[in-house]
Amino acid sequence: MVTFHTFPPFQMFTYIWQYLYTSFLRFWLKWFIRQITGKCELQRICDGYDQGATRTLKTEYSLEASKSQVRKAPSDPLHSLLSQVLRSAVTVEEDEVEKCVKDIMKEKNVSAQKDPKFKMNLHVCLLQISGYKKLYVAVEDLRKQTFNSEMKEHENMLLKLWNLLMPTVRLESRVTKQWGDIGFQGDDPKTDFRGMGMLGLSNLVFFSENHTEVARQVLSHSNHPKLGLKTEFRLILPSTFFCLFSVILYSYAIVGINLTEMAYSLLKSGALKTHFYNVVSGNPQMEHFHQVYCYLVYEFDKFWFKEEPQSIMEFNHYREKFHEKVKRLLLEPDVALSITLDAKQ
Repeated sequence: MVTFHTFPPFQMFTYIWQYLYTSFLRFWLKWFIRQITGKCELQRICDGYDQGATRTLKTEYSLEASKSQVRKAPSDPLHSLLSQVLRSAVTVEEDEVEKCVKDIMKEKNVSAQKDPKFKMNLHVCLLQISGYKKLYVAVEDLRKQTFNSEMKEHENMLLKLWNLLMPTVRLESRVTKQWGDIGFQGDDPKTDFRGMGMLGLSNLVFFSENHTEVARQVLSHSNHPKLGLKTEFRLILPSTFFCLFSVILYSYAIVGINLTEMAYSLLKSGALKTHFYNVVSGNPQMEHFHQVYCYLVYEFDKFWFKEEPQSIMEFNHYREKFHEKVKRLLLEPDVALSITLDAKQ
């Protein structure tokens, strides 16, 4: 039996309009505006917006949209050459960016004398666009790298995490219940890194090493009722008070690994482009991804205790609520995620 999918009228109109615009109207609109202004679309973008997410996102869209259009005329040698130039632009290697910019200027008939800033502006945009893609590949490779207790480097990182967070407490043995003190589930933390691999451990160590006091404070929040639990006093007998605690503790390391997954998903979906394009005027590196993670951990800790959940069983609900909050923030064109410490810290 054949089934047909039906769409609401407005949604159907949207699909039709998008198809017509990308397939026909956009090309002729760009051509018409160029005849009037004497500038190609990339020039107009670089001239009309300051360096940052808006300029780079529009440049990226222009290149991607142009690529899809030139593929429709593969028999035309000029279209084929332009297609190769534009296709390489969004994945170009850092040492090839200069040549790529010159090729685009040649194919788009852009004069360096008439528009001297265009070359530099496009250079920065291409570094950011291709750099974001390369960062995702690097993060994905680290995520796929399994924690191996037989590798000295991995073991040293794990022990370093303990020493950074618990400097005055000696670890009794490699496999011990003490790992629960920093939020791991079992006696051996290696089992908790299955989902995010070495990316999870790298994030935890980076946060603990570069924001040591803040990391210890977050760990303290997660472990000690008096620092995070809501306290109620009820009169049971004439001279007796009972202190009742609402259980809202969380496991520091496990939640940290969970937030690694959040940072990874934001990177994979492209949601972090606005942040990186605003903050990094070149190729974003792994360190920049770690910094995003630090922001998520610090802000989630504040968010968790501000919301005052009644049980750890509500974690998924509040985790998604926090996730949506971050995604809305990343829709702002001028967003830049950074840890802002309270005055008392």
